[in-house]
Amino acid sequence: MSHSNRAEPRVGLMATCLMNVFRPNIGFSAADLLRAAGCRVEVPNDQTCCGQPAYSAGDDDAARAMARQLIEQFEAFDYLVSPSGSCIGTVRKYPQLFADDDAWRARAEALAAKAYELLSFLVDVRRIAIDARYQGKATYHDSCSGLRQLGVKRQPRELLSQVEGLEIAEMDDAEVCCGFGGSFCVKYPKISEKMVDDKLKSIAASGADTLLGGDLGCLMNIAGRLRRSGAKVRVWHTAEVLAGRTDGAAIGEEEAR
Repeated sequence: MSHSNRAEPRVGLMATCLMNVFRPNIGFSAADLLRAAGCRVEVPNDQTCCGQPAYSAGDDDAARAMARQLIEQFEAFDYLVSPSGSCIGTVRKYPQLFADDDAWRARAEALAAKAYELLSFLVDVRRIAIDARYQGKATYHDSCSGLRQLGVKRQPRELLSQVEGLEIAEMDDAEVCCGFGGSFCVKYPKISEKMVDDKLKSIAASGADTLLGGDLGCLMNIAGRLRRSGAKVRVWHTAEVLAGRTDGAAIGEEEAR
């Protein structure tokens, strides 16, 4: 892998809650890719949740408390990067949380301006070239937060087009929600199940043996349904394929072992 910008920015890697608990391999993959892109990578030990669940539930006081802690952890870095569109989408909303607090709003705005989803950062900021191999036919799911809040659509496909042996087969409803939506799948399980079942039909119609995406929550939701349906489709976070970290269990396979 290589990059065109010689400067070595200091990047704070946000280890998301789901990734930390269920899929550390995504974090290792992200760190590998960022280092390959010429970045100095650090993972603050005291970071916690970005506050997305509290923000989505309308608990602004709890969301502000978590936002303050995250701002303090990451504001000294040149960039904050995370392999999750939904978490970065939340960080970009921090200024709204501090609309009535000039000091914290300024700090929130400064952090939001340098917060990037991983795949977007690799393409739009660092212009990395990928040297990876993956033998398979993959289809890509565009997660709602990354797509609609951050404009992440072109970037993962640009990166994946450089992976040797990988064929991309677009599904018809790549941009349609998988039904996860954080607490949505808990509040409205029947609607969520119908949405993920529709997604499975589209994956099957694409003829792909692999599903890729950029948000672990969505990927775990789809992977669980795929496994319960008996479908032989492997699920990976895009970073895992780009970093060549696909020797172990795919998403959803860990608990099946």
